[in-house]
Amino acid sequence: MRSLLRTGRVRRPDVHDPELLRDIALVCAAGGVVGLSFGAISVAGGLPVWVPVVMSLVVYAGAAQFSAVGILLAGGGPFAAAATGLLLNTRNAAFSLAVADALGRGRLARLVGAHLVTDETAAFALAQRDPARRRMAFWVSGIGLFTTWNVCVLAGALAGSALGDTATYGLDAAFPAVLAALVLPALREQPPVRRAALLGAVVALAATPLTPTGVPVLLALAGLLAWRPSARREPAA
Repeated sequence: MRSLLRTGRVRRPDVHDPELLRDIALVCAAGGVVGLSFGAISVAGGLPVWVPVVMSLVVYAGAAQFSAVGILLAGGGPFAAAATGLLLNTRNAAFSLAVADALGRGRLARLVGAHLVTDETAAFALAQRDPARRRMAFWVSGIGLFTTWNVCVLAGALAGSALGDTATYGLDAAFPAVLAALVLPALREQPPVRRAALLGAVVALAATPLTPTGVPVLLALAGLLAWRPSARREPAA
């Protein structure tokens, strides 16, 4: 086995990839800011500290958690909050199928891995061509994001209303800004991705004034209709 590794026929995934670790750290930092906001807003709105903390551990879905808490604080019932969260998270079903090979084969690995499937972990995993690197990227980003999110939600909940409205400082824009920076290279280099993203953005913007929160994101999947992957020519035998 060592000889194979030396000759390059078998490669172990490099867990010290500086660019990948940098990107994961940036997303974790942005997620931490959003987590602080979520914890603070929840408690400042009148919910006990344990609600955002337990929700983050069990549900672990930022957009769904914000929408659920918003509905609860506006006087809505728990069933309406849960239904909205489920609607927002339907996209994770497709993500789970796409990254299934990165979770592992054991039942425990699949159970834990399924809980860590998010937009970000799926993006990091699918960006890797090598199966071993895909698995490494998924688990490193998944554990990092889960840990950062929950620690920061707890900190924000304990701080209560001390943080105030994060939108005042523009902190609410940190997370989408980092995600936009991560996808820009793919938009520049891959015309099929650019076409799909453009169509999806147009559909989402058009649907925003007409549909409930979260629905425009789902409708943006219509951008996949513009997906026309470039045909790769096989080398001549």
